[in-house]
Amino acid sequence: VQLVESGGGSVQAGGSLRLSCTASRYPTSSYCLGWFRQFPEKDREGVAAIDRAGSPTYTYSVKDRFTISKDNVQNTLYLQMNSLEPDDTAMYFCAADFYNLQLGRSYAYWGQGTQVTVS
Repeated sequence: VQLVESGGGSVQAGGSLRLSCTASRYPTSSYCLGWFRQFPEKDREGVAAIDRAGSPTYTYSVKDRFTISKDNVQNTLYLQMNSLEPDDTAMYFCAADFYNLQLGRSYAYWGQGTQVTVS
């Protein structure tokens, strides 16, 4: 299973970015999918997750600002990030698992990460 993220970059506070994650081998409908982020010298934290049925879960700090979604035809996971804050600066990773892990860190498959910088 290969996951490839894109869409990171630099943006000013209050701006928006959309991250994408394309999955190979199995369709996204097969997985529970999540977005995680990692701050320097800290563990990865769950940001948002979406189960096979499309039900989302968010960590409190991004609720009402970020939206997770997936396109099962394009096999792509998205994270729309609005009202970005400097504290959102981190490396963002997508993850997939056949179990519904929600924001737990035990996902079996991970992408390589994409950097988001908010100034």
